[in-house]
Amino acid sequence: MKKIVTVVGARPQFIKAAMLSRQFKLLGVNELIIHTGQHFDANMSAIFFDEMEIPKPAYHLDIHSLPHGAMTGRMLEKIEKILQIEKPDAVLVYGDANSTLAGAMAGAKLNIPVIHVEAGLRTNNMSAPEEVNRVLTDRISNILFCPTTTAVDNLEKEGFNQLPVHIFNSGDVMKDASLYYGEKAQLKSDILRRIGVKKFILATIHRQENTDSPETLRNIIAGLNEIHKQIPVVVPLHPRTRQILAQQYSLPNFITIDPVGYLDMIMLMKKSELVITDSGGVQKEAFFFGKHCIILREQTEWIELVENGFSTLVGSNKEKMKEALEVFSRKTSDFSVELFGNGSASAMIAKEIINIL
Repeated sequence: MKKIVTVVGARPQFIKAAMLSRQFKLLGVNELIIHTGQHFDANMSAIFFDEMEIPKPAYHLDIHSLPHGAMTGRMLEKIEKILQIEKPDAVLVYGDANSTLAGAMAGAKLNIPVIHVEAGLRTNNMSAPEEVNRVLTDRISNILFCPTTTAVDNLEKEGFNQLPVHIFNSGDVMKDASLYYGEKAQLKSDILRRIGVKKFILATIHRQENTDSPETLRNIIAGLNEIHKQIPVVVPLHPRTRQILAQQYSLPNFITIDPVGYLDMIMLMKKSELVITDSGGVQKEAFFFGKHCIILREQTEWIELVENGFSTLVGSNKEKMKEALEVFSRKTSDFSVELFGNGSASAMIAKEIINIL
């Protein structure tokens, strides 16, 4: 029986792990999960494991609320010790969080094969911590599963096809999750009753490039306040963002709620008029649930969404936010196009891993 250690720590990773863990169980793989603790709020962590039926972590490192270097370093130290004890056949990491890089580095330094799911994404903005994490993780991984053709092309441009690695265009496991959990959300979520508004825009803000710049955050808050005058804006607020707002700003005019679980988030996206976000994962989820998306960034790793007119980049520009809202309020799009595969990525990834190991 093959043993795989999976390292997760942030919300999008929990969702992806839920889909792949289910496939590992079907194939008889012994998977041990390390939860770094990067997202430590119960509504951002424990609830995902409960409602998504993810196997409980074998290890919980409880590392959070630290600068990037300290956080990544402590994760690396603890993950390395666990790998020396468990001696897995491979280390599996997802996405672009600090947990991703720490897990990949720990595996690489111990000569354990590293598997990167969601490889090949690029914004070419190396000032963003996420870009640093994904570029370095790709370079030290042995098996790379790309969610899109663009991601495969990115790796080839960087010379990965000349390296002793395995590269696959697997499609996106988040697409699998949207299909699997979409129906469950319809049956189990009562978030619409709790927020008490029927017509609304869903927004999220958490990215460091937005929250750590007072001017940028002020512009985003002002833009959302303006839009809220036209149609209610509902924002599940990341604990870190809430803390920054409490320290530096008066309360916004739009509706803020505590972080929500995945099923509640699905319902919010399904019933929203439109999504405004700086999250990479939420950009895709908006597309999966048939919603246009205004992206509060200057670049996106999901360029397919912009190129095909499903999303638009506005940065923190208040006027661009309002203009994008006006355009999307009149626009109809065909969301059935398969930009991210057909919903079978998890099964394909699990089988290829077994074949290689």
